[in-house]
Amino acid sequence: MESNLATKRANGRNRWTTPWRAVVFALTATSIASLLVEFYHLCPMRQFTFYVFAPALVALAVITAADAAQGDGHLWRAVMIGAVAGFAATVAYDVFRLPFVFAREWHLSAVVPFMNLFKVFPRFGAMILGQPMEQPAYSTAAQLTGWAYHFSNGITFGVMYMAMLGDATKRSWGWAVLMAVGLELGMLFTPYPGVFGIPLTARFVCVTLTAHIIFGVVMGLMARWLTVRHWPRQKEG
Repeated sequence: MESNLATKRANGRNRWTTPWRAVVFALTATSIASLLVEFYHLCPMRQFTFYVFAPALVALAVITAADAAQGDGHLWRAVMIGAVAGFAATVAYDVFRLPFVFAREWHLSAVVPFMNLFKVFPRFGAMILGQPMEQPAYSTAAQLTGWAYHFSNGITFGVMYMAMLGDATKRSWGWAVLMAVGLELGMLFTPYPGVFGIPLTARFVCVTLTAHIIFGVVMGLMARWLTVRHWPRQKEG
């Protein structure tokens, strides 16, 4: 069975081409676009999430499944590698921020300043669920939805990174760091801080920039490692 699958993929069509990579990039970019359209009053986040982002994920799943079943596996593996790398990078990003968020509870205030860096997540959830963004207390549904959206951003950034590079072994992983710094700049120069009431202090910028650099390093190295281990070698992408 494995031999038949290998033969099928060897003879399958390579879909990891520039046009298909552009399609994958566009579909995954709808995650962060859900927030941006809200910021710029183009479309409510709730509507964009349900009518654009969710269908885009379904379309990506169909394309990926089709490549796994009938293609040579390049597109399927690239999407999976990007998703795993983005997830791992998001975990590292959040773990770095934990001491700041729990500085008081963990009695670290003497060495680490308290910063409520997770305050935006329930607000994401409230916006997606059509609830008021500012609430005295957020429901479990808002919390879970917000965290899910946060991880969707990280995962899709990983897939977008793979779509831009094509093959993570043929480009320096430093491009992931550059992309992460770009995300930091995007956060600072969009309405993000103003919408969520975040003061742009030197401390905030330093901590969030470091967190984004960590995100980029983990994403770049993980994507490269996974590509070396799992990239199909039957055809060149």
